[in-house]
Amino acid sequence: MSKFSIFIIPFCIGVLFLLVISVWKYWRWIKGFDKLQRAIIRKNIFTWRFLPAIWEAFREGLLHWRITKKNLLLGYMHRSLAFGWFLLIVVGAVQASLGYPDGHPLWIAIFYNYFEIEASPVDFRHAVFFANLMDGLLLYVLSGLFLAMFKKVWSRPLGMKRTTRHTLTDRVAKLSLWCIFPFRLLSEAVTSAIHGNGGFLVKWLGGVFESIGLADPALEYTCWMLYSIALGTFFCIMPFSRYMHIFTEVFLIYFRQLGVHDSDKKTGYTMFELSACSRCGICIDGCPLNRQLAITNVQGVYMLQSIRNLELQRNAEPIAENCLMCDRCVADCPVNLDLSIIRRQVRIKNKVAIDNKGGYEYLRNIHPFNSIGRVAYFGGCMSHLTPGITRSMEAIFNAVGQKYWFMDKDETICCGRPLLQQGFEHQAFELRRKNTEMIVNSKATMLITSCPICYQSFKKEYKLSIPVMHHTEYINMLISNGQLKLRKDDRKVTYHDPCELGRGCGIYDEPRNVLSATTTLLKTKEEREKSLCCGFNLGNPLLDIEQQTKIRDAARDNLLAPNPDTIVTACPMCKKAFTRAEDIPVKDIAEIVAGNIINP
Repeated sequence: MSKFSIFIIPFCIGVLFLLVISVWKYWRWIKGFDKLQRAIIRKNIFTWRFLPAIWEAFREGLLHWRITKKNLLLGYMHRSLAFGWFLLIVVGAVQASLGYPDGHPLWIAIFYNYFEIEASPVDFRHAVFFANLMDGLLLYVLSGLFLAMFKKVWSRPLGMKRTTRHTLTDRVAKLSLWCIFPFRLLSEAVTSAIHGNGGFLVKWLGGVFESIGLADPALEYTCWMLYSIALGTFFCIMPFSRYMHIFTEVFLIYFRQLGVHDSDKKTGYTMFELSACSRCGICIDGCPLNRQLAITNVQGVYMLQSIRNLELQRNAEPIAENCLMCDRCVADCPVNLDLSIIRRQVRIKNKVAIDNKGGYEYLRNIHPFNSIGRVAYFGGCMSHLTPGITRSMEAIFNAVGQKYWFMDKDETICCGRPLLQQGFEHQAFELRRKNTEMIVNSKATMLITSCPICYQSFKKEYKLSIPVMHHTEYINMLISNGQLKLRKDDRKVTYHDPCELGRGCGIYDEPRNVLSATTTLLKTKEEREKSLCCGFNLGNPLLDIEQQTKIRDAARDNLLAPNPDTIVTACPMCKKAFTRAEDIPVKDIAEIVAGNIINP
């Protein structure tokens, strides 16, 4: 009984090539993990963490749940191609095992309808069931393929205003992928026209072919050869194209569940992130540079594309620099890639120092205050330019009898994050080192800051042993504990989620709790994860004032739409940006609270 035909050779070559290149790439990337990343893997690899990794890999790698939440039709398209093809492989393997109970080569399951006429007889009902099931799955995949082709022409019904511009390699890979399933249907239909096998779809099309004289063995062999070539071509190109994400995303999810994170230096883990991007283009629509400035070639998808592809690497640095670092792309990314860290890695590379040797000698003369039993309060550079915020925080501390040390009141030290965002790693490290020394030596019990930029830095980049809170968290805690008594006024307000506080640190509910206790909070169209950047952050060194203003105006219009009495934010930078735009009052949450304190 023959189990071989010449046409399976392209498929076998493709599978072997994909296996060898993938193993080589993954082995090289894993070797490139830094010491901390390796230590985390060794510590957690045999723990329960693999269970949520399996579930997330299934949910996102096959069902594409995050994409589905963005748009049902877009999610269906991705899910039908991924999950449908997966089921075709699994069910096909079962079908082949029934037809060849004594064992069979790998390719039998892929080309089963061709070899079925020589297979061992099986229960007729089982044969019909599996034939119809395979046809149903093939129809499911073809429906997703139709949507993918439709999206290429008109993407808006699938929730995307723009789609990604792909490289030549990606386009060839996509063409070969799009050919696989139509060629499979044609091959099985011609075989059905000759032998009468197959399920409902294949038999119907086979009947059509037979009626027009296409029941030809030469045509049959040609179609199966084309199907095999399409598979082999796709597998050979896959490791060098965006479709490498199919396997890489599974590894990335597993490492992430173990607790591995990227660092400011490119590592092997970074390579997993780069290859886990499917180039879906979802990050393009929400980007403020695209929406307000029509800049469409610097989004996360193009940054990763430029890093991965040798012919585009010269564009990586300009693309990395032209970004607000607002994390909107991070919030939208269905793979949860930390695009801001990768962008920062490019900025750090070959960055020339901006200070002379000894430029931070002045830090030696700044010493901590003895803060045993006190909290440390760090206003931040921008809060000093909006002093109403720091005065309000001092009023809140005094109202609850909280002893505090205003650590940057007289001699300001930056937290270091603005420098780090621009790629000046050494200078940021020096500022973090000095601030850490001061906080540790002060013996303060908690650190509170009013600036979201500083908050994210102290929370994620410093290694402090004391709690770190943004003032919205702290005020919410005081209200919840009954320590701070506030009156509720009749103002209607809208709240702007600062990028670094919301998307950067996930602080959404605490500010809203505070505002609901003191005012009437109105909803806006774009808030929480979809909040619009104020445009005047410190992330992008390339935008001029006119471009920043356009971005700011879009955020302002969103906040003004419900007709509030006051715009409220929790970031001194955002407050300054919106104050320049309107006569309507713009307040920080701390100022709202300080004005509504009920004195005992």
